[in-house]
Amino acid sequence: MSILAASIGFAVMLLLMVIGLPIAVVMAGAGLIGGLVAFGPYFVSTGGAVVWSVLNNPVLTAIPLFVLLGELLLRSGIADRMYLAMSAWMGRLPGGLLHSNIGTSALFAATSGSSVATAATVGTVALPSLQARNYCMRKSLGTLAAGGTLGILIPPSVNLLVYGSLTNNSIGKLFLAGLVPGLLLTLCFIIYIALSNRNEVNNQEASVSLAEKIRLSKHLVPPLVVFGIVMGGIYSGLATATESAALGVMAALAFAYAHKAISKQFFLDCFRQTAQISGMILLIITAAFILNLTISLTGIVDQLTQSVVSLGLSPFSLLLILVGFYLLLGMFMDVLSMQVLTIPITYPVVTSLGIDPIWYGIFIVLMCEVALITPPVGMNLFVVHSVRKDGGDIRDVMWGALPYVCIMMLFVMLIMLLPELVIWLPQHL
Repeated sequence: MSILAASIGFAVMLLLMVIGLPIAVVMAGAGLIGGLVAFGPYFVSTGGAVVWSVLNNPVLTAIPLFVLLGELLLRSGIADRMYLAMSAWMGRLPGGLLHSNIGTSALFAATSGSSVATAATVGTVALPSLQARNYCMRKSLGTLAAGGTLGILIPPSVNLLVYGSLTNNSIGKLFLAGLVPGLLLTLCFIIYIALSNRNEVNNQEASVSLAEKIRLSKHLVPPLVVFGIVMGGIYSGLATATESAALGVMAALAFAYAHKAISKQFFLDCFRQTAQISGMILLIITAAFILNLTISLTGIVDQLTQSVVSLGLSPFSLLLILVGFYLLLGMFMDVLSMQVLTIPITYPVVTSLGIDPIWYGIFIVLMCEVALITPPVGMNLFVVHSVRKDGGDIRDVMWGALPYVCIMMLFVMLIMLLPELVIWLPQHL
């Protein structure tokens, strides 16, 4: 199969996804049709074996566990208390509660692993307080949408799990690699908010006594403990990523019980939402592996790699092309679709030029973060707008998120120039 034919097939798949056909159906259908055309009935048995191996992968078991972990923390009311504590500590900075939006998002991201869950949770908690204090709605919505993107970068991250399963890279190293960039990006957001609001009137909260701050800090303990259990289990060598996720779920259940949040309806809501999200993710991943099997058997990736190498592009030049490619793609596709559709094609190409695979995983996730707040299909834009109760225009959240798109693009350039920001920690631990 020629590269031209593969390009046409890729374009057709993108078109079908854009017009609204289910992503998993499009990818599985393309993989099956391409495989049957190229290899005949033999492909069916091979594809069946691939599906079985994917669904039997213990790494993917961590996905529903991390989703459940976020649901438990959300529905037990822990997120509400986190926001209250963050407000006490950060409210006096220029920008007031806007900093609390970012800080709470970063902390919740360290336990949930999901950007959409982070944006929806913090948005639901924060918006009533922001509206009651007459904060600029455009700025408020922008911080909530941007803060939510931290959910797929700060470990544990479902998207890093997906990348690791697609490329067979260490989940532990990917989590470590995402830690420093996640914290630095959070700091960049906070600095921007402080600078852009330094001359604003009534943008600071009332002073809170040190004793009250310390009292409220107890609400930060549950997410920090869960984060410590999950990450400590992985890096101490006592547990795998999946086992650490299970330990995190047990800790979250203990905190939910301590807060008297346990009930039959509580479990029904948590399990139902976890099943819906996990089922969607695993179905898309399974379809992606069917498509990847067809791509690998036809040799398209090898041809593409040889073509790119023959062009004599430097790694930096190739990454600049990919930045433009993912920026354009993110305007029309959701994050998971971007990952499963493009990683099997781009990964062999970039690694053939000597780009570190762990670094590339963080690069992909950062570009996915940008896609989450890039109109017209930025998922976080719609999530944050949906929790807004005053019936405002969605353009408010789009314009509010625009400065953070620029910050993230500059941050992508920074890690391209200084890759040590990403790879130093996983190389030395």
